[in-house]
Amino acid sequence: MTFTRRHFIHTAAAAAGTVMILPYATRAFAASADTFTAEAGDFVVHPVEHASFVLETPAGVIYSDPVGDPSLYADLPAPNLVLVTHEHGDHFNADTLTALVKDDVELITNPAVHDKLPDGLREKAKSMANGDSGEWQGVSIDAVPAYNITEERKNFHPQGRDNGYVLGFNGFRVYISGDTENIPEMGSLENIDLAFLCMNLPFTMDVEQAAEAIAAFKPKYVYPYHYRGKDGGTQDPAEFAKLVEGQTEVKMAEWYS
Repeated sequence: MTFTRRHFIHTAAAAAGTVMILPYATRAFAASADTFTAEAGDFVVHPVEHASFVLETPAGVIYSDPVGDPSLYADLPAPNLVLVTHEHGDHFNADTLTALVKDDVELITNPAVHDKLPDGLREKAKSMANGDSGEWQGVSIDAVPAYNITEERKNFHPQGRDNGYVLGFNGFRVYISGDTENIPEMGSLENIDLAFLCMNLPFTMDVEQAAEAIAAFKPKYVYPYHYRGKDGGTQDPAEFAKLVEGQTEVKMAEWYS
């Protein structure tokens, strides 16, 4: 497997005490698009923001948890498949989905999000619960658990509600964690080439838990993402990288302005 890097430019601006997202092409900070070449073909990762990213694959373009103004995605390839892990606002926004999920775009969500979709989207969306498996364009899709195990965090992501996803291509497997801690099911993952692993407090896990997870399922590459927390709960991806050095190659991305 080989790796190359391309660059895209985007900015964010704050107004009236809130963050206003400007069109993707006008963002001022640099984000990178990484290309992974495997037996199945090229896989290109476009970080967007926080938990949102775009993955170009040989089977089509996959959007994971797209939220925010649709202009964020204007300069990116249009989706063929959209995945939503759970209902929280940094992962699910009905207006964003309505703008992005056109007639020929497939949509997969967990059951809780499926129930919240507007009528037009709900009719075309597929609901997958923990343990469900499916296929899209020859790609296997497994909905895997994502939940909290620390007692004081269980209310954020209760067991059985939210999804992570494992996507299986010919010779390349991708894991999208969604919001979770280092659960036993994560340790049972096998042959993961590329992982997107959340880490923030109080909602998911800290860098030590995340590093323990990597030691258990040993992906070839991992993106730390979703690492902004609150009340001091933001996790440092560089610290995470030091903890997993020699086990997995850590890919850094500009998730935040």
